[in-house]
Amino acid sequence: MNAPRNPKQGGKPAAKPLTPSPAEQLDLRPGQSLELLKELHILTREGRINQDSRRKLKQVYHLFNFIEPLLAELFTADHAPSLADHGAGKSYLGFILYDLYFKALGQGHIYGIETRSELVERSRTLARQLGFARMSFLNLSVAESADAAELPAQVDVVTALHACDTATDDAIAFGLQKRARAMVLVPCCQAEMAACLRQGKALQLSRTPLAELWRHPLHTRELGSQVTNVLRCLYLEASGYQVTVTELVGWEHSMKNELIIARYTGQKKRSAAERLRAILREMGLEQAMSARFGLQPEAEAGHSAETASP
Repeated sequence: MNAPRNPKQGGKPAAKPLTPSPAEQLDLRPGQSLELLKELHILTREGRINQDSRRKLKQVYHLFNFIEPLLAELFTADHAPSLADHGAGKSYLGFILYDLYFKALGQGHIYGIETRSELVERSRTLARQLGFARMSFLNLSVAESADAAELPAQVDVVTALHACDTATDDAIAFGLQKRARAMVLVPCCQAEMAACLRQGKALQLSRTPLAELWRHPLHTRELGSQVTNVLRCLYLEASGYQVTVTELVGWEHSMKNELIIARYTGQKKRSAAERLRAILREMGLEQAMSARFGLQPEAEAGHSAETASP
């Protein structure tokens, strides 16, 4: 009777289970630098990733999928695209855009704009370390950056990912001043309109039943956020942009999930400006917020017209 064969003494060795690489685990795009992801602390030094970092990367990749086609449309033989990223923070978006698009392109420039000086210095150091020569980081607010000498007169693409409160409006104003061909915006908290609604609540409740929409504090905050983004879209359409509104990622990844994409067409919609003014008037916000959206209150507009008449 033959003795059982010892697998260690011959025969085919057992196949080792295959461990997916970090690139396979994360479904990384071709050419993505693992070293960059480690420097951004998305990956650990051992190449691992936690759930929070996975969520951040998913958001940035999803946003990249919207921005890359815009950049490709703008690139020509004699024009390389420029991009300004407002409220850049740790510049996850800017670095990944450079790594996946601008690096291979060999031209074009990314400007990261951030108010926290320590993050600006960290980004500058990392860009030097990685050889990302066509990235600049400015320690400025969104509003200050519009007239900064370090920025060109025209910027092709403007991004603002989770820019808080009126910083999104400042990014839109920046884009209009810089004649941006496209804007990609993910608004964050919007406190300004909610504050305006609270101030005039008693008067509006006596004037229109629509004020019931913001009578309760929770509704005031939620409605203020929703209406602000609607007005932003109308403002962009009135300024010559075609606007698309969609989700950035699933709600399980972020509650601040609204993505506004605006492409310049030059066709300014008069009806958008009229509807914008009508909404402000209906909600009793015309005096407080007309200037925010490029409008004069009607009383002032009428006075200006009378003054200009011969």
